[in-house]
Amino acid sequence: MLITVNGHDAYCYTGGKTFSPELPTAVFIHGAQHDHSVWALQTRYFAHHGFGVLAVDLPGHGRSKGEPLASVEAMADWLLALLDAAGVRQAALAGHSMGSLIALETAFRAPDRVSKLALVGTAYPMRVSPALLEASLNEEQKAVDMVNIWSHSTFMQKPSFPGPGFSALGMNRRLMQRISATQEAPVFHTDFSACNAYANGENAAKAVSCPTLFLLGKRDMMTPPKAAAGLGAIISHACTVQLEDCGHALMSEQPDAVLDALYSFLR
Repeated sequence: MLITVNGHDAYCYTGGKTFSPELPTAVFIHGAQHDHSVWALQTRYFAHHGFGVLAVDLPGHGRSKGEPLASVEAMADWLLALLDAAGVRQAALAGHSMGSLIALETAFRAPDRVSKLALVGTAYPMRVSPALLEASLNEEQKAVDMVNIWSHSTFMQKPSFPGPGFSALGMNRRLMQRISATQEAPVFHTDFSACNAYANGENAAKAVSCPTLFLLGKRDMMTPPKAAAGLGAIISHACTVQLEDCGHALMSEQPDAVLDALYSFLR
């Protein structure tokens, strides 16, 4: 589904169903150098089980037009504008990695618009090493390869993912390469810089009053569970689920477990 937001086309995957703002709305927000497709399994299930689904492509990612936004705050404002354009008064937000910061900041800016908050593979502060920041600008393929390796807990997925001949690492690598190939702007560097610079996490966490879930991978090297402990201490009413044998790429490494945790929480 295409929606005009701030003068540009914004794409939202609706899970194979026509979106209706009359249904409870679940919004899924991807991370750096990704798009809506990382939520494919989870969003289709939600859309066929009572939810209106908006899995967004952030500006400059996937099918959404416009330049990639340079700050988490700007992305949160964009998300609120998208909800306005879609006719959504209130939504549950699920964000992965950079998307979790966007979800958190959105809840801070408009608490009455967010019914529930799911922070997947999150950390605060979400620091990016200077070497990786530099590589994302000047040696992007090197940065893609580093992040792709660090995001997965193993090179070999279980046989049911989703069947013989599929590769979680290969699929993620091609997605990140496609984002680069279809955009002139340095998307990866812009995303990483936004994560690295975001400084409102503690204030935002203190303001969160809605039900909140931390969904973390026990073997996550990009945002290890201990890096979310600060936010978890502030949002004292939050519940935490840690997935075994899972790194930062939670939705591809443990797709069924992620779906079960999100659906149990958001429904």
